[in-house]
Amino acid sequence: MQESTVFEAHNSYVIGLLFSHDGRTLISSGMDNVVKLWSVPDWQLTATFKGHTKSANSLSLSADGETLATGSTDATVRLWSFPDGELLHTLQDRKRTVAAVEISPNGAWVAAGSYGGRAAIWTLAGEEVAGIRARKKNLGSIAFSPDSRLLATSGLGDDIDLWSLPSGERVATLRGHSTAVGSLNFIDSGRYLVSLGYEQSIKFWDTTTWQAARTVQGKAGGARGLALSPDERLAALSSEGKIEFWSVQDWALEAELDIGAKALYGIAFSPDGRWMAVGAADRKIRIWDLA
Repeated sequence: MQESTVFEAHNSYVIGLLFSHDGRTLISSGMDNVVKLWSVPDWQLTATFKGHTKSANSLSLSADGETLATGSTDATVRLWSFPDGELLHTLQDRKRTVAAVEISPNGAWVAAGSYGGRAAIWTLAGEEVAGIRARKKNLGSIAFSPDSRLLATSGLGDDIDLWSLPSGERVATLRGHSTAVGSLNFIDSGRYLVSLGYEQSIKFWDTTTWQAARTVQGKAGGARGLALSPDERLAALSSEGKIEFWSVQDWALEAELDIGAKALYGIAFSPDGRWMAVGAADRKIRIWDLA
């Protein structure tokens, strides 16, 4: 495992990272308001999407690879044709920062999690589906279940909430973390929901009972994010200047990487599991060859 490439990608913090489904493009977003496309594996800039007027915080690509959703501090969600970058729709629920955005696996909806505790859902044609008052505090993470019937939301506060779609009715509230909850991921074909708590615990919630089937801990303090490899066998846990790699099955520490920057934000694995990209506050993207 070796760092293969480091390059300055944005004029401010690199916030979001995502590989295209064919693995040929790395998508990045930053506090400089733009979204950029980079070719794989030579990491050359191929396109820049401009339109947001404040930080571009979150990225999601539709299952067919034709629509990119971006969420921004300018309070909008923008839908772009991918990879050519034509702006298709600009969506807004409230005048609050959009911290998380995700397109449903079935391609029917796009959801946004915003400051002020709101979750909003639209069709990809821009039609309003539901507005959810999830909590009083900021939302920072959302995740669709693989069948697109549920939306999980979390952020500041102890709880994770589950919402039925398209009605927007609350299905369950999961408790066990403290202070804040982030990095929601459905795994094992939707059998488990994985969450990262501010207190450094990672919980595996059984989606048939909504009980915590397993709770594990990272090694380093100050965990910021959790990303899973495409085969879901490896978890990458980011903290201040470091990434830990854990085996999901037995939660054994596989490796630790020291990154040349303290504040790490986006982590993305390529679809074939070969590349891992890390975005940081120093405006750079670091690429690791996991082969």
